[in-house]
Amino acid sequence: MTRLLSFVFALALCVFVAPHGGAPRAAEPSAGDYKSLDQDVQSLQKDILDVSRDLFVLEEELLFPATTQVSVFVSMDVGEFFQLDSVQLKIGGKEVASYLYTPREIEALKRGGVQRLYVGNVKQGDHELVAFFTGKGPHDRDYKRGATVTFKKGIGPKYIELRIVDQENKQQPEFTVNQWE
Repeated sequence: MTRLLSFVFALALCVFVAPHGGAPRAAEPSAGDYKSLDQDVQSLQKDILDVSRDLFVLEEELLFPATTQVSVFVSMDVGEFFQLDSVQLKIGGKEVASYLYTPREIEALKRGGVQRLYVGNVKQGDHELVAFFTGKGPHDRDYKRGATVTFKKGIGPKYIELRIVDQENKQQPEFTVNQWE
């Protein structure tokens, strides 16, 4: 975008320079001319940003049409009994996403944040989703657990939440899968 703006600015400056060949030079531009040029450049910037946003929305609609779209999210409740390190996601036996978390991201999840782990396309029908959670469990032991769900993909987007919840009575983490329409 900065290249385009530089080009537009250079093109605008060419208006004030006389052509080669000895032709008389144009009058020096006034402050009003620069102000008008600045407004034109700002207007052009706004138009470019609007087009960029529209292209992003169009790209999302083309790549992930609502009839085949599946989105998978990760959330966490408290996290006293489990310190998340990574998540691996498989749909239909094929690995589709894997994510390694930073301490800052873990804190955001503990405060109620939700991470979009995966957005993709699947055909209509039944599909198996398997998520593997790796981290530190109770008593600082290495912990790897899985959660599995079979979901039916119909018409329209499908939203699935992988939720890590502390079970106070067992002092263990619980991994649940919620489906949203």
